[in-house]
Amino acid sequence: MPGLDAVAWRRRLLLGLILVVIAGLCARAFYLQAWNRDFLLSEGDARHLRTVRLQAHRGPILDRSGEPLAVSTPVDSVWVDAKALFASGGKDGRPAPKAQIVELARGLGRDPEALYRFLAGRPDRRFVYVARHLPPERAARIKALGVAGVELQREYRRYYPSAEVAAHVLGFTDIDDRGQEGLELAYDDWLRGQPGAKRVLRDRRGRVVADVARIRAPEPGRELVLSIDQRIQYLAYRALKRGVRRVGARGGSLVVLDPRSGEVLAMVNQPSFNPNNPADRKPGRTRNRAVTDVFEPGSTVKPFTVAAALASGRYAPDYTVETSPGWWRIAHYTIRDLHDYGRVSLERILVKSSNIGAAKLALGMPAERLWSVFHEVGFGAGTGSGFPGEAVGVLRDFQDWRQVEQATMAYGYGLSVTTLQLARAYAALAADGESVSVTFLRRDAPPESQRVLPARVARRVRHMLEGVVSDEGTARRAAVPGYRVAGKTGTVHKSQAGGYAKKRYLALFAGMAPATRPALVIVVTVDEPEPGKHYGGVAAAPVFAEVMAGALRLLDIAPDAVERLEARRGAGGGAA
Repeated sequence: MPGLDAVAWRRRLLLGLILVVIAGLCARAFYLQAWNRDFLLSEGDARHLRTVRLQAHRGPILDRSGEPLAVSTPVDSVWVDAKALFASGGKDGRPAPKAQIVELARGLGRDPEALYRFLAGRPDRRFVYVARHLPPERAARIKALGVAGVELQREYRRYYPSAEVAAHVLGFTDIDDRGQEGLELAYDDWLRGQPGAKRVLRDRRGRVVADVARIRAPEPGRELVLSIDQRIQYLAYRALKRGVRRVGARGGSLVVLDPRSGEVLAMVNQPSFNPNNPADRKPGRTRNRAVTDVFEPGSTVKPFTVAAALASGRYAPDYTVETSPGWWRIAHYTIRDLHDYGRVSLERILVKSSNIGAAKLALGMPAERLWSVFHEVGFGAGTGSGFPGEAVGVLRDFQDWRQVEQATMAYGYGLSVTTLQLARAYAALAADGESVSVTFLRRDAPPESQRVLPARVARRVRHMLEGVVSDEGTARRAAVPGYRVAGKTGTVHKSQAGGYAKKRYLALFAGMAPATRPALVIVVTVDEPEPGKHYGGVAAAPVFAEVMAGALRLLDIAPDAVERLEARRGAGGGAA
């Protein structure tokens, strides 16, 4: 029957088509599973595998004895996959995105509406920071909230155990752990490690479900060992802060230097700041004024004027200069002394701090001779410390000097220096005329030195400077019981537009001990002390004495004036 044959034919055709489709599906499955398997796996992995950056640990900064000055501690930052968060709203029993964001904001202690607006403005972003540097336990609580798209990222936060005590030397890092100021900036490449990478597997909501492989291990930064002695640093900080307050000053700086090695053992400024508190990092306070701010050094330059005179061969140590009647006029400029000192020797020029004596001494020799000594001891040049933003000061070429400028240069007006430069210059006197570059790193071998003054001249000037710290000198308060101290005061009118301020001063003291073979050089500058307390011997000398006495004890430096101490005790003078 034709009708039955047609039905059977249709059945066979349908069955054949079904078999062909099944065969095609089997062939396709075989092709995909056997021949094209690697391609499909790679495509699947591309949609779920991600490469994650592994933060590297920043190297620690240590003092010369290995005590930590800056360390990096592990913290967690919270970031959000905004696209996954907004896509998850109302799915799998989850609340709406806004409700999840409100929960997240409460955990972070942020305003819910502000956080919602922040994320709603970035709905397609796959990575948005919402909190940085949370303690791990707090970050874990955020993670436990289970908000879609919220992830943690391990980072490191810089911590400074000494806080504001060493802030100006160390500087600080930004939120990404990159050096921004001080030695953190200068040695950023050394301290910063190389980040690593790993491959992770994420689910469809973007959550990490497994670590697949470590591509590259992070390389931690290298440790940096400084020349700073943390004990002396604390001592200097405390003494300077107390000294600035005592005279009602605007601020101050102090440098402790090893004259033989050129190592900076301590450097402090007032006011200071806490590098652990970002809100305290105000631009005016983070500047290391001991190396960036220049000033006219005043009478602290007179020892180098005397040294230039002795080195010239024109003057003997017993040479005398007439300073009466206490003033001297050059062209239209009058140079004055505090008193009429009459005829004074080279030593008495320093002991009484005679401007007239220094000026006449300078004009009695070629300008090039004075300039040469100033230049050789480091004025107008860098110290070699490598500190960011270090100023070199100003020392104009002697060919441009007028007679009055040569005279004022002799007692410290007309040139500018930093506190660190002045310390390096005095280090040359302390090291018998040898000068070395300054460093903030610990030196384990003697550095190369350069002779800048004859040894006999350096020793002679050093001996003269001991008289400054005697009862007849301007720095009686700089004396340290049991030690011979050599140094010089300075009281400088601060410059302003159109000339010099009458009632704004910079008080200075630069000195060394033990004077027989100095182990330490200390320079103290006090900015704008109260009138009446503005003299270097009043504002700066006591700070020097306190730091020098403590530092010599800490370093176990033997006294070189025991007989004087015993004589004072025998006379009932006591130890102070």
